[in-house]
Amino acid sequence: MGCFTLKKANTTATFLLCGMCASYGITPNKLVSGGLPAHTGATTTDYLTDGYLTNWKSSSAKEIALNVGEGPSKLLINWESFGDCAWATDFTSNCGHAGVALSNFKILTSANSTDGTDGDWEVAATIQDNPVMARGVTIDFAGKSWFKFASEGDVGQILEIEAFDMSNGGTDTWFFMGTSISQMGIKQQDTDSTTAQLIHAKFPEYTPAMLRGGIGCINSTEVVEHLNEYLEYAGNVKFWAIEMGTNDAWGGGDWNLNTYVSNMQTIIDSAKAHGITPIIARIIATDPDKTEGGWQINPAYLEAIDKLVEDNGLPQGPDFYSYFKEHPELLASDGVHPNGEAKGGQAMHHLWAEALAPLYAVGDTATTKPDSSTALKTASKFIAPRIYAQGKNIVVEGNFLNESLVTLVSATGQVISQKVLSQNHGQVQFENLPMGQYIAIIRGRNMVQTSTVQVK
Repeated sequence: MGCFTLKKANTTATFLLCGMCASYGITPNKLVSGGLPAHTGATTTDYLTDGYLTNWKSSSAKEIALNVGEGPSKLLINWESFGDCAWATDFTSNCGHAGVALSNFKILTSANSTDGTDGDWEVAATIQDNPVMARGVTIDFAGKSWFKFASEGDVGQILEIEAFDMSNGGTDTWFFMGTSISQMGIKQQDTDSTTAQLIHAKFPEYTPAMLRGGIGCINSTEVVEHLNEYLEYAGNVKFWAIEMGTNDAWGGGDWNLNTYVSNMQTIIDSAKAHGITPIIARIIATDPDKTEGGWQINPAYLEAIDKLVEDNGLPQGPDFYSYFKEHPELLASDGVHPNGEAKGGQAMHHLWAEALAPLYAVGDTATTKPDSSTALKTASKFIAPRIYAQGKNIVVEGNFLNESLVTLVSATGQVISQKVLSQNHGQVQFENLPMGQYIAIIRGRNMVQTSTVQVK
């Protein structure tokens, strides 16, 4: 699976419930570089800050400076390079990847420059031997207005530079780990909007910092073999959005299933140990009418992903399998990869945005997952409610000593309704709902719980 190569299953239950789920509050980090001119010596460019990665306009200038103005005390600076679209060139044994990463350079800051070259400059960060094509670095920026990349060696082809205000400890930072499905669909193919832009359109106070990390041919074993490098170069973000498994499940069998599950659990455990929340997509469906040998992803892999999500208390990721199974026209001629001309990659961006929207609907709240045993025993604080679908209605019931606000949100983040659940009124109903998936957000004192329920 090279760069240019070409729901959980329905059950008889009447509802899907994620149980005592974590509340993953996200603290905004404002994008402060969008659309600003990038100064490259005597010239300026606008394509390095336009938010798009498929215009294929790049810069190899040794110095690139941006004036984001005064205000932020800290900045997160992300950059994306071209290469052959893969995040790393040497993580796989079955595919060769080429490209020059922005590897040896300094990030400088200035309070008095007028054009990106004059004025006084201080070194804010020194990067040596960077091997990956997308990365972010946090720098001190108090009292400054300019920052500048000053390269000492090969620059490669820089596609995009973004700066985010991290003064308030922003956590709206994302790394999209994946195979060539993501390498092509999330980075390479045209889209009307990226996942980050779609989230910003729905929740204007948020501007996600989004790094693309797809690598053609990679499987879960190779990710684990290079996990230290993933953590070194993408371990300073809050969320890992993971698309992984097509290469593990190649051919439609389940012979590699146990290894895949073990590897994914290792990735989950390692991410959590570093304060990262992993979110796993269900493996993209193939088109058996196009795949060599007519194969489809073995259902055992989908069941394994669902169990990993449930057992580890993870947020739900996008269901690429169901969507692309229903829309095989969005797959390329090989029956595996998203079709750029048919907007397969665009669909992936939208599916990620829909899956992540509930995290933003919760708002900026505590990120600690409640201990279920404590919560169930401590009636004075919060008792886990029962949430279920009854026909076209969603019912939330529980016994609370303190009032709790129940917010019903659609799968795309739209607030449907809000009602109060209290000891005197231990049940609320949301009636006559269209078929689909909803998120119930229950806010009690010192507690936020989110649960997913399906109206059929």
